Amino acid sequence: MISFKQEEDERRGKFIILENGTPAGEMTYVWAGKNKFIIDHTETYETYGGKGYGKKLVMKGIEYAKEKGVKIIPLCPYAKKVMESDETLSEMIFK
Repeated sequence: MISFKQEEDERRGKFIILENGTPAGEMTYVWAGKNKFIIDHTETYETYGGKGYGKKLVMKGIEYAKEKGVKIIPLCPYAKKVMESDETLSEMIFK
């Protein structure tokens, strides 16, 4: 079973993907003002590679941005690739 955990303070945050309660990867972000945040790192832990968890983490970040009504600056190369490869996701990129 897959679940997510979010940790955030006023400036930084991260989403952790859990497989059966065990951390399997994380995506970190930094707030850049009130209307956008930067995804700076996405990582799937070695044992959990090939399961699509990186994309699930990026999608969780996009879902969070939509809920907050903010945009994303994808500095993480993986997040940038995911967001630019789909027009419906690229509209969430802060330009």
